Amino acid sequence: MVSLKIVGVVCSPRVGGNTEILIKEALKGAKEVGSHTQLITLASKQIRPCEHCGACYATGNCSIEDDMQDIYPHLLSADGIIIGSPVYFWSVTGQAKLFMDRTYALRYPTYRLEGKVGGAIAVAGKRGQVQTLALINTFYLGQRMMPVHLGVDGRASKKGEVVEDVQAMTAADHLGKKMVDLITTLTT
Repeated sequence: MVSLKIVGVVCSPRVGGNTEILIKEALKGAKEVGSHTQLITLASKQIRPCEHCGACYATGNCSIEDDMQDIYPHLLSADGIIIGSPVYFWSVTGQAKLFMDRTYALRYPTYRLEGKVGGAIAVAGKRGQVQTLALINTFYLGQRMMPVHLGVDGRASKKGEVVEDVQAMTAADHLGKKMVDLITTLTT
C-alpha cells in the first residue's frame, strides 16, 4: 500500500472541543485504513493576517514570521487535509479565516496544494453549517484541491456534546476513510 498522510487542522479557539473531537474521529478512520495522520490545533497558535505584501509572488514564501511557518511543511507533505471549524456567526472562526488566507503563499510559484484531497467539518449548536462547509470547500477549490464531498455537519453547543451526535461521529469516521480511498485511487 502507498504510504500517505492526512493532516487535520482544528480551527477552534477551544482546546478539546467538539470540532477537535470530530477531526480526531476522521483521523482515526483514516488511520484504520492505513494512513499516517497528524493533528494541528490553531487554538494556541499565533497567526497574523495576510498583509498582501507580494513577497510570496517573488519568493514562493510568506514573509510573515509566526506559527504558520511551522504549519506550511505539514500541509505540503500531506496527501489530504481536513479543515474543521465551529460555526461563528454563520461562518468559519477567525482562526480558520486567518489560516486559509495565509495559505495564499502556497499558490506561488505554482499551486503547491493542487491535487491534494480536502475534507470539511463544521459544528454548530443550531445553524450555519452549510455556509461554513461551503466556505471550506470553496477554499479547497481555490487551491485546486479536490473536496471529498460537502462535509461533516455536527450539532453541539457544550464542550464534548458532539459525541452524542452519532450521525456526525459516523460521518467523520467515513470522511477519513473516504479520503484515503480517493487518494489511493488517484495515486495507483
